[in-house]
Amino acid sequence: MQSIDYTSFKIIDNQPSKIEDTLVIEAPLQININAEPYTVVMRTPADDKELIRGLLYAEDIYKKKENLTLELVKNKKFSTIINVIIPKEQLGKGYLNKRTLLSVSSCGICGKKELEDIELSGDALKNAFQVSQKSIQKMYLKMQKAQNTFHLSGGSHAAAIFNINEEILTLKEDIGRHNAVDKCIGNLLFNNQLKEAKTMLVSGRVSYEIVSKAFFAKVPIIVAVSACSSLAVDFAKEFGICLIGFNRDNKMTIYANPQYISYDKENQRTTA
Repeated sequence: MQSIDYTSFKIIDNQPSKIEDTLVIEAPLQININAEPYTVVMRTPADDKELIRGLLYAEDIYKKKENLTLELVKNKKFSTIINVIIPKEQLGKGYLNKRTLLSVSSCGICGKKELEDIELSGDALKNAFQVSQKSIQKMYLKMQKAQNTFHLSGGSHAAAIFNINEEILTLKEDIGRHNAVDKCIGNLLFNNQLKEAKTMLVSGRVSYEIVSKAFFAKVPIIVAVSACSSLAVDFAKEFGICLIGFNRDNKMTIYANPQYISYDKENQRTTA
């Protein structure tokens, strides 16, 4: 369950009325690694396995193809503790930059121990894929229609990842933007489809952390409904990601790598 009804009062022209309002659920998920607490993520219940798999991948903690062993330690109402078993020799560098115990779902750098922890390393993505503005609008409409929790509550974020044919590979909703992205990446890892990912749409703004997740997942295009942070733009430029913000009302702002967007043809694609 991702939403819940609350009794509330709505006031219109000074006239109150009692209503049942649907809200998106926010609840803690504690992730343990080898029986040691690693982090607490405020998330919307559902797809916890995908969230954990995607988060560990994007945080450079576990990047093997083999699936992980997950143990349910506690599940009380919406609060959950899950233990992940990872052989010590398979723990990535990200584990050394261990988060503090609380990771807030809407914060780009919450939980990082040092400023150096936000730095990325690696070669820029080499992309030959192009997409048109019209195609982006079509993908956005597909995502918008599939946001069932948002339609009920008005309070959830969404991330959707599309393939080269503008087909939805995965769409996930959550109280946190970063959690939705992690769930999508985890879902594609479980389904062995990550290599098909070409365009990521997110329902809110984009911070550096979403760009870093796309970089690790090798998704070359990010489209946001809202704004992009300065650090997100800097990272996108450096790591070969096309970053688009304010995608609404047939308008968009391209902040990095505009060569990924085609203008002269309705659809222009080449295989990366």
